Amino acid sequence: MEDLYQVGSITQTHGIRGEVKVFPLTDDISRFKNMKNLLLDGGKDGYISLEVENARPQKNLVILKFKGIDNINDIEKYKGQGLYVTKENRVELKDDEYFIADLIGCEVYVDTDSDKKFGTISDVMETGANDVYEITLENGKTVLVPAIKECILNVDIEGGRVDIHLLEGLMD
Repeated sequence: MEDLYQVGSITQTHGIRGEVKVFPLTDDISRFKNMKNLLLDGGKDGYISLEVENARPQKNLVILKFKGIDNINDIEKYKGQGLYVTKENRVELKDDEYFIADLIGCEVYVDTDSDKKFGTISDVMETGANDVYEITLENGKTVLVPAIKECILNVDIEGGRVDIHLLEGLMD
């Protein structure tokens, strides 16, 4: 199966007409309004393709209605299951925006002309002001690098490479 990216998970049903509450795994829940097709993890039934009929925010959740699912009994068994999109159906990003899933695993080099691998991005933390890349070094230790222009020199998702500049004090 092609690459799938989780965008949320069904927390519970909403009403009796087949709507569900979804906990979004995206930084902008308004993106659900533009999603047309989602894949539901149906467990042993595999992935189930669903067409989004309606999406609306409710506090920190999203209420979704899928075409053809008009009864609580048709969707209730999927509480707790994940909702996914294919790579082609991900939202368009602005310049200098990257999906966390694409960054994890990228090899990191200090400065753009270096051939010596510094480490690998093992996690991305969203702090509010800016993201922070957790880089696992070759010796197993980790370093946190802020995802700011002064530190991130170049990102090549296709090549799996990120070039960074280490600010003084990061390796102390």
